[in-house]
Amino acid sequence: METKNWKWFYLKELFDIDTGKDLIYSELTVGSFPVIGHKAENNGITAMTCKLPTHKLYDYTQTISLADRGNFFATVQTHDFYVGTRVKALVSKFSVPIECLLFICVLINNEQYRFSYGRNCCDRIDAFQIKLPVDNNGNPNWQWIENYVMKTLVPKLPDKSKSVWEKEFDTKPLTNNKLQLNTKEWKWFKYIDVFEIKKGKRLTKADMVVGKIPYIGAIDSNNGVSSYISNNEQLHSANTITVSYNGSIAEAYYQAKEFWATDDVNVLYPKFLMNAYSALFLTTIINKEKYRFNYGRKWDKELMESSKIKLPIDEQGNPDWQWMEDYIKGLPYSGCL
Repeated sequence: METKNWKWFYLKELFDIDTGKDLIYSELTVGSFPVIGHKAENNGITAMTCKLPTHKLYDYTQTISLADRGNFFATVQTHDFYVGTRVKALVSKFSVPIECLLFICVLINNEQYRFSYGRNCCDRIDAFQIKLPVDNNGNPNWQWIENYVMKTLVPKLPDKSKSVWEKEFDTKPLTNNKLQLNTKEWKWFKYIDVFEIKKGKRLTKADMVVGKIPYIGAIDSNNGVSSYISNNEQLHSANTITVSYNGSIAEAYYQAKEFWATDDVNVLYPKFLMNAYSALFLTTIINKEKYRFNYGRKWDKELMESSKIKLPIDEQGNPDWQWMEDYIKGLPYSGCL
């Protein structure tokens, strides 16, 4: 790809640049709209919310999200979205295919090496430039960009009626039964009534042997997996939930495979018939408890055993596991699980 004859453009020449307003994640109601934050994982999605009348909803086909503080990265989404606190939304001034936005994301992300916590792009967004191919009039050659992306990324895909992004992900829910949350009718349960809680065991780096078994640490990304090992003396069962009580406290993840958990992690063994859908509902509820804990008040095994979790109930007043499963299946992207 020869870039010699390309031309530099300021981002502000190509996009209207909005900055996200303050947004308190703990006050959001879980819904079908992504909220894009400053995390580099999960395509930048930090929460799923219902419609927010106080915030602008962005058209994913014409908007790039740009996290310009901490983690510097640009993303294209598969669903209309909101941007979190101080995240940039780059709204195209041109009506272009989403393939062109993907191309620009790559160019923006190639500039990551220029920025760090001490040198944020947010202070220099007006001066930020990218180099693009141009047509005979010196304007961005969107047709060339679209053709390049289609040829480079999807040469073997037979169906070209959809965008690259739509081919890659199925956004449909598993069911059309969209349930509404009403937490006022939920009930509190002790964790020890719902789970058997076990503590992880420390494994030093010196003793680790590289392998394929997930090693779950007290981190806030990658489903808690900090490395892969072959040590198998202290493995926990699949179909359980891990919750860190040190480091990134109250980060909860569903584990679908056997794993080793560090001693900074509690492992929740269900006392009911749990599957991936009900587990994802539960991890969302558990993650909402983060604000209660910090380094001075760690959520260790003993404290968790005395803690409570609020859950939807059936007619008998027991946790309604089927309702939780059905709720998750009614959300967008549940078909990808």
